[in-house]
Amino acid sequence: MSKSATRQTAAEVVVVDYGLGNLRSVTRGLERADAAVTVSDDPGALDDADGIVLPGVGAFGDGMENAGPFRDALVDAADEGRPLFGICLGMQMLLTSSEEADREGQGDAKGLDLIPGRNVRFTGDVKVPHMGWNELDVTRDHPLVDGVDTVSSETQRADGTTGGSVDGEHAYFVHSYYAAPDDPGHTVAETDYGERFPAVVANDAGNVFGTQFHPEKSGETGLRILRNFVDYCADR
Repeated sequence: MSKSATRQTAAEVVVVDYGLGNLRSVTRGLERADAAVTVSDDPGALDDADGIVLPGVGAFGDGMENAGPFRDALVDAADEGRPLFGICLGMQMLLTSSEEADREGQGDAKGLDLIPGRNVRFTGDVKVPHMGWNELDVTRDHPLVDGVDTVSSETQRADGTTGGSVDGEHAYFVHSYYAAPDDPGHTVAETDYGERFPAVVANDAGNVFGTQFHPEKSGETGLRILRNFVDYCADR
């Protein structure tokens, strides 16, 4: 695990392995943010974690089915006030339900209901999925986005190469559905793709949050977010 010259490992973070996450890149990103990372398929591993990451790629119904053994442990951790960070599908799983389960014939798939709301599909004249870099607009304070609007960097593409410069508020997205929280106050940052949608959400207590984009693929902006998460875990 790599460490910077000025930072020490700040928190013990468990990445939930339920079969649908991009575990390698998430783990690498968290290690760059100076976390001590454990990837586990054991719900019991969440008990002693300073923070929990729920990554995800794929369909909502499949995600909730695969993550079934973790449901109680994730809800208990959130209720105890421990930080829970959902990424992409993992963020959508924090909500109550999703149109995707209905559309794909996946039955009555229930989300974790830690942030009340529903995931909905993009409509209108836009290409679906929404894929690539897009701008973040931070709409309220939250530790996860602390300092994000001050970051500027050379673009780091999803394949790890770099290219032309991009404003610090950009992040890398790949998704067809987006969160629609019941309470607009649960939105922390927004992005515009034919319509404005939440790019970062958080619950009332602030310890359950998620990004629709992939911070581990979002260059220095994503690294700042991951470091904010690790620091938040360490300060709890």
